[in-house]
Amino acid sequence: MLGISQRVSWSLKSSSVGRKLTSRYLSTTSQLNTQRDPLCQEYDAIIVGAGHNGLITAAYLQKAGFKTLVLERRHLIGGAAVTEEIIPGYKFSRCSYVLSLLRPTIYKDLELKKHGLKVYIRDSHSFTPLLEEPGPSGRPRSLLLGRNEQETCRQIAQFSKRDAEMYIKYEEKMGAMAEALGPLLDSPPLDVTAVAGGRARDIINNLGALKSVVKAGGMLGKNIAPFYELLTAPMIKILDRWFESEPLKATLATDSVIGAMVTPDTPGSGYVLLHHVMGEIEGIKGGWGYVEGGMGAVSASIAKAAMEHGATILTEKPVSSIMVNGSNDACGVVLEDGTEVRSKTVFSNATPQVTYLKLVPPGVLPQEFVEEIASVDYKSPVTKINVAVDRLPNFTALPNNRDNTPGPHHTCTIHLNCEATSLINEAYDDAMNGKLPEKPMIEMCIPSSLDPTIAPEGCHVLSLFTQYTPYTLKGLEWNDDTKNLYADKVFDTIESYAPGFKDSVVGRDILPPPDLERIFGLTGGNIFHGAMSLDQLYFTRPVTSSSSYRSPVKGLYLCGSGAHPGGGVMGACGRNAAYVAQTDLKRMAKR
Repeated sequence: MLGISQRVSWSLKSSSVGRKLTSRYLSTTSQLNTQRDPLCQEYDAIIVGAGHNGLITAAYLQKAGFKTLVLERRHLIGGAAVTEEIIPGYKFSRCSYVLSLLRPTIYKDLELKKHGLKVYIRDSHSFTPLLEEPGPSGRPRSLLLGRNEQETCRQIAQFSKRDAEMYIKYEEKMGAMAEALGPLLDSPPLDVTAVAGGRARDIINNLGALKSVVKAGGMLGKNIAPFYELLTAPMIKILDRWFESEPLKATLATDSVIGAMVTPDTPGSGYVLLHHVMGEIEGIKGGWGYVEGGMGAVSASIAKAAMEHGATILTEKPVSSIMVNGSNDACGVVLEDGTEVRSKTVFSNATPQVTYLKLVPPGVLPQEFVEEIASVDYKSPVTKINVAVDRLPNFTALPNNRDNTPGPHHTCTIHLNCEATSLINEAYDDAMNGKLPEKPMIEMCIPSSLDPTIAPEGCHVLSLFTQYTPYTLKGLEWNDDTKNLYADKVFDTIESYAPGFKDSVVGRDILPPPDLERIFGLTGGNIFHGAMSLDQLYFTRPVTSSSSYRSPVKGLYLCGSGAHPGGGVMGACGRNAAYVAQTDLKRMAKR
């Protein structure tokens, strides 16, 4: 298996060093200016884990002049944002698979385009084919939503003329609320307890957070009440008020449940939807795209930015524990081989559970804090299936072009078993009873429909993000037989929408929640490093007593998605953590 860096070398041709970003290169490039073993040096900051947030933290700290080391457990960088060639010739975005949420300021600050990041923008957003008897057109209906408002309204009008009229207003309302969250995403959360205490220093330290809250409130304006409802109400309640056609409601509802063990009937599910529409690509609000070379190219571009400033990034260096001195300060890490590496601060890109319950030595953290961390919800409904095929899926509801080139519907997110929200609820109910769903909710993406670099000519890579599959099954284990049993259910579903699909399959990679946890370090298989529920957001993320990226151990910071503002390839967690720590590091330097 090739390392991600080898697989995205095309994106790094502009490198001033002029070499491929191989795993070995990641371990040696930033040593060019030193004769010593990097593990024998002392650092201002050590980052545990080279996921995209950890790399962003490293880039910002090193750019600010702080000597930084990143230690990655696996043979490749990126965490969940990786590209892996599981099947020869087919390059999979093995975990995360589309880009939208990465904060625009990070693009700019780290010059990611300069460092090789290229994104193919999707003009179409979603495609929902229906399983029904052929209509007047001679085939079943389907719903294709995209950036072309006129065509989108025409598509919706097949099911409801009223819905077609309401859809643009709905999008504008959601877009306005999502945009208002920007200031909150780009700032550490407000420390309410500290501010309420009235100490001048605490208030000064929270001025940035206070400003972001005021700015977000001003941007929401008259939308404050609808925003509150979105945060607290079941998403289906809101969708029922706006629309009447089930295919449209079910398609929109998927954004409120994706990656979450909830249904559209769950109170607060609206925020998950908002979290998935708050992105921006190339200045296009709410846009999504495929990264050339796969999601590993995002991580590679960030790593290159960090190394250009002088950061050291080492792969295959698993950390076994965080060192804490007698003053309860983090002072470095211990690798699994016993090597100790010293630093003034330590940042963890791992989940809160791994960071505080596995890496921090027992007895260091207050018992109350340990109990808080142990109560964080990591339930995951996701099984990711990566598929190599020798041709495009040919949907009965919208047959392929004669020359078999990708159509608009191949380039977007394809929703299967989404004709009605009841199907989503049924799949959820199966999972809550410990069973594999009879009709899994499926989101299919075909990144090779836009990116020609990730599959052989004429062939394609499919990403199947499926729900709902529990971590623990009743009467079954997640062994190879069970994984194949479930994948066969998924493939049978796809076959019913696109006959001939199963014959096109070259190979598949099946990742249920336990595998997502084992391979990528995602506790419980949760892609967000913890549920994105109201009790685990903003100043309660990951827990109420530690939401500012700092921890009870002085000099230990959480920079991964378990911190505010949460999951997705957003990077705000890493950037915010770096800015918080810079203040502390500058204070240390003055002593």
